[in-house]
Amino acid sequence: MNSRRPNHKQPSRGMRQGRNPIGLNPQNGVAGLGLPQQVFFVLSDTPCPYVPGRREKKLITEIDRGDPTQTYSALSRAGVRRSHHFAYRPACTDCRACVPVRIPAHGFVPSRSQKRVWRTNEGLEAREVPATATAEQYAVFARYIASRHGDGEMAAMTMADYRSMIHHSRIDTRLTEFRTPDGTLVAACLIDWLDDGPSAVYSFFDPALSERSLGSYMILWLVHEARRRSLPYAYLGYWIAESPKMSYKLKFRPLEALGPAGWKTLDPNTQTVPLTAIAS
Repeated sequence: MNSRRPNHKQPSRGMRQGRNPIGLNPQNGVAGLGLPQQVFFVLSDTPCPYVPGRREKKLITEIDRGDPTQTYSALSRAGVRRSHHFAYRPACTDCRACVPVRIPAHGFVPSRSQKRVWRTNEGLEAREVPATATAEQYAVFARYIASRHGDGEMAAMTMADYRSMIHHSRIDTRLTEFRTPDGTLVAACLIDWLDDGPSAVYSFFDPALSERSLGSYMILWLVHEARRRSLPYAYLGYWIAESPKMSYKLKFRPLEALGPAGWKTLDPNTQTVPLTAIAS
């Protein structure tokens, strides 16, 4: 669910208009969108933040055509993620480690421990608010980053950076705050509401309350809310088998992963993807 802040520098090479550079196909739900008119750019490669010794490269496009939420909803079904006004996906030459994953909301079965997490936090109030940054949110965010990602590039994020992450969206993006009965903010999740379910952009919580498993609780809440709104999926972003920080996503079953043949259920025994990630 959480991912680092993408560094979208100026494109180093433009993809020709009229091409379909990311292998989108009707099976992945993007037919009829006029995507040949969507211009993609490839960024210069940078050190991979997830797998040591590797380089990452991204394809990006600006979400600025037609109905932005409808367009991004279709792109999301094709494994694309959003940062600010951009949609992006990995385009690494020799690596397919980043695998898009989502939870089928109506098929999800919570484990015993997940049921405990839900009961532990059932006294919290979930407040859906506009995507507007506040000093109160940033204080919790800063403590979370210092505790969990102090060695990453997000550790340098200022209030202005946080505000940019929250505000810069052209689609239906909202914040859900989680508060104790006395009104104390303990967690928050930035969510893109797509036409087939919520897509978690970034979540954070008070690290002093780690015993409450608030990160897992927010995913459970997303699934619960998708069901309540009769939406089929909850999108969790990318899963990387070689990144221990992403292993928590495998605890939510069934979990679907996107491969060349479309979305398939991950094998719960091997915890591996039966198919490679999106073909370039």
